[in-house]
Amino acid sequence: MKMPFIGAALRCSAVGALLMTGLGMAQIGDGPIIRQHMEQEKIETGELDFWQVFDHGEKLFSAKFNTYDGQGRPGTTGTGAAREPGSAPAFIRTSAPESNSCAGCHNDPVPGAAGDIVANVFVLAQAADPVQDSVDAQFSNDRNTLGMHGAGLIEMLAREMTVDLHAVRDQALAQAADSGTSVTLSLDTKGVNFGAITAAADGSLDTSQVDGVDADLIIKPFHQKGVVISLREFSNNAMNHHHGMQSTERFGMARTGSKDFDQDGYEDELTVGDITAISVWQAALGTPGQVIPNDPVVARAVIRGERLFADIGCESCHVSSLTLNNPNFSEPNPYNPDGNLTPDETTALFTFDMTTYGQGPRPAKAQDGKIKVRAFTDLKRHNLCDDDYNHFCNEQVVQAGVPTELFLTRKLWDVGSTAPFGHRGDLTTMTEAIHFHGGDARASRDQYFALPQQQQAEIIEFLKSLQILPTDAQSLVVDENGQAKNRTRVVRKNEAVKRSNPE
Repeated sequence: MKMPFIGAALRCSAVGALLMTGLGMAQIGDGPIIRQHMEQEKIETGELDFWQVFDHGEKLFSAKFNTYDGQGRPGTTGTGAAREPGSAPAFIRTSAPESNSCAGCHNDPVPGAAGDIVANVFVLAQAADPVQDSVDAQFSNDRNTLGMHGAGLIEMLAREMTVDLHAVRDQALAQAADSGTSVTLSLDTKGVNFGAITAAADGSLDTSQVDGVDADLIIKPFHQKGVVISLREFSNNAMNHHHGMQSTERFGMARTGSKDFDQDGYEDELTVGDITAISVWQAALGTPGQVIPNDPVVARAVIRGERLFADIGCESCHVSSLTLNNPNFSEPNPYNPDGNLTPDETTALFTFDMTTYGQGPRPAKAQDGKIKVRAFTDLKRHNLCDDDYNHFCNEQVVQAGVPTELFLTRKLWDVGSTAPFGHRGDLTTMTEAIHFHGGDARASRDQYFALPQQQQAEIIEFLKSLQILPTDAQSLVVDENGQAKNRTRVVRKNEAVKRSNPE
């Protein structure tokens, strides 16, 4: 890597700080945080095992990048467009770079989790040239930081759902070609409906009835609008946007014709292997679960609240469980867009079993080898606004062609650990968040507020039980001390109490 252009005196000082010792090269004084980068070739050949890749990814996620790492992007915007070097400040809260570390925003309650409203990002301000210094909604979308725990399961669910939807599309095309007439088929996967698609005999498609997903039928499970396909795409985007760290696969010579596309004096700031490592680390974060306290009154409220949550229709969008057929995570994603590594650019996929490897707690396989993913989402976009409740329709800037009123169903499996609430993080209680559910969620919202206060509180207590668990938890259902708890037994005990004390 080249030394950044930061003045001859500082360059000499930095070089002088590299001292030879009898044990090899020792570095003291200022210098890069990431002193060793990961080689993709060694990942693909198996020379590096899972834990070596995982540990490097964790280091990258928590590293506070500095100038010697290549932090900053004087020659590019946050979307990667070229700009006049020196025309933007080194740091700016709106258009970014605005952070040195991924964990600077994803830290509550642990690295990889969500963030307080102070860590909000102003989405699409990063594309402005000259930079945007206003936080007014006409210029950008104010968004809260989401948690990444369980992300590997979510990405693999999205891939399997995409395969299903593409199979329906291909079936419609085949049937239309055979019959010589138009064919309309329902787009269903894992119990979730995404509207319908019509294929004509000439091979054209009518996607006007597709609902909750783009016309390409690729489920995009990341970002609040559901516009990012994979953890790799998410990481490539965020590294340039937030930190001014450019990955070789998106900004290197092979793609841009420049060794130093952002013109900060550094080349190859993040290798292909680095991006694989940080993607794998996020994919292997612990799986959120449920805390059911030993206090019988609270435990009963949790169990009753979960049943009420389903009874009033919340599960129509916040689907309690989606089945993942294959427990293996593989990197890279076959649906990655241009500028992100794809399988045909590798000699071998990096694959690991999410039930065996990664941060704890990990999901368990059912007898059929599948995983029940209790994420409480349908991975579909919905409109939560109507004439009475439009708090969630406060964005004005269209992102990736998705209408401003549509948002991906929030995963609730960590909601008890990730306050505040709402896409801006401007709602301090769960009751407030429920209050503003209009549109597609209006019927469930109204049923919630029609319940007696006690039952509303039970639903809230259930939601509070969905948490990021300690990494040493031996189960996805534990008590307040982190000890494994038999959820089925708790449910049965609750039913026995209910029968003996009918209301």
